[in-house]
Amino acid sequence: MVGREGQAVTHAGLPDFVASRREVLRHNPLNTVTAAVERVGDARGRTLVRKELRAPAGPPDHPWAASEDPRHWNYWRREADVYRDPDLRRSLLDTGLDLPGATVTEHDGGAVLWLEDVTGRPGTAFTLDDHVAVATGLGRWQAQGPLRARWASAGFLREYSASKQVPWHLLDDDAAWDRPLVRDTWPAGLRDGWCRLLAHRAELLTLMERLPRTRCHLDVWVSNEIRRPTGEVVLLDWAFAGDGAVGEDVGNHVPDAVFDLFWPAERIGELDVACFAAYLTGLREGGWRGDRRELRLGVVASCVKYAWLLPLMLEQAGRDAHHAYHQPADSGRLFHQRGLALAHLVAWCDEALALGGRAP
Repeated sequence: MVGREGQAVTHAGLPDFVASRREVLRHNPLNTVTAAVERVGDARGRTLVRKELRAPAGPPDHPWAASEDPRHWNYWRREADVYRDPDLRRSLLDTGLDLPGATVTEHDGGAVLWLEDVTGRPGTAFTLDDHVAVATGLGRWQAQGPLRARWASAGFLREYSASKQVPWHLLDDDAAWDRPLVRDTWPAGLRDGWCRLLAHRAELLTLMERLPRTRCHLDVWVSNEIRRPTGEVVLLDWAFAGDGAVGEDVGNHVPDAVFDLFWPAERIGELDVACFAAYLTGLREGGWRGDRRELRLGVVASCVKYAWLLPLMLEQAGRDAHHAYHQPADSGRLFHQRGLALAHLVAWCDEALALGGRAP
């Protein structure tokens, strides 16, 4: 690979690593923090993942604008700080979770992460046992309590969910609900259920904020997970990591596996039950002695994070083609699978309101 000035790119941690080939990897193009993610290789067959982070440069009102504030959910330096934090690495020992090896190099206007190209089973191909391993590891790690690092995010759930700009008005648009792709694939009652979730949005956020706090990755989903042959699950993309509620990471992991078609929606209940039980087991193994009801509330009230998704899908129902995680997807299958997952989140909402002391 050739750098911007024409020189070969050299990895600081491997002085003799001079990249001669590259493969562009998927990343969120909306996030102004990430300039590029690519797998680079040298003439000796070695590979690394190169991720370039960008300091704030765009308009501050952009939904995914980078921030200089270490507590902000989209603080631009967070991943660089995570990989250089020895305390965080030590906290993962013996939990079943891991970080990739990494070297960080700085430059004007940003930083470059040179990451281990982790080998193993990708999360997109996980079996139920693999999902259980993720949840168990999260429990053991999060039994240690909140992060004290200066880079740790705070208030992620409320700020991230508020950043979504979607056509909320379509929820009241009969024509939007009568599109064949919606009418013929979504389960009965979803419209009323989602309106109920939105009506309790502020309450759900408050419930999450009042729960016991712990360390969270805050973007736990299958495309950020690789299970090594030795069994540890490596978590990638620590850009949002910080303070969260007990259960919040599991509440992200379960529905996200379905939304992008990496787990069948017909089995989301099975995934939910297995991951919750494994997470509780991991917490107990790590010495956590908290209230099981609060733990379950942290999982199910996390449904509020996805309040924006259904109105966005109503808007997208008029398109001729659709994608799941940047890949072309059969429109009917995508809407059917997501419809079932959205209905599961309505059930989570109702469960959260009941656990929080209020009937839905």
